[in-house]
Amino acid sequence: MTTLKDRLTTDMRTALKARDEITTSTLRMALAAVGVAEVAGKSKRELSDEEVLAVLKKEAKKRVEAATAFADAGRTEQAAKERAEEEVLARYLPAQLSDDDVKAIVSKVIADGGFSGMSAMGQAMKAVQAEVAGRADGGMVAAEVKRQLGA
Repeated sequence: MTTLKDRLTTDMRTALKARDEITTSTLRMALAAVGVAEVAGKSKRELSDEEVLAVLKKEAKKRVEAATAFADAGRTEQAAKERAEEEVLARYLPAQLSDDDVKAIVSKVIADGGFSGMSAMGQAMKAVQAEVAGRADGGMVAAEVKRQLGA
């Protein structure tokens, strides 16, 4: 079984041969970020697929934030480039849950855990985050937990 890092490398080489500049540059950037994460700490180590996935999520989030900043500044061409890079990274990330799915998961976790009131926000968030496992934006999940606990 190939690792996610191997898949990124293979796809980057394929994109390079196909002269797909956006995919090539985006995957190079992602592999560089993985390399930086591998040498962070006291000694170099090989990252697990979950750790590589975390690096890719972080990079994708940077692209979304940069696209928003460029769009707000009126730099539509740069914003479009950032969005295109985010789309390339999204190919390697797990599918995101819909708003309805998040609402259903939050409702189920709150009911099963017996959480009530805003004092249980931290415990409820921990339980919900374990359930969604990175398939939803943390801010959206927090807003939904807060809404349902406050109701």
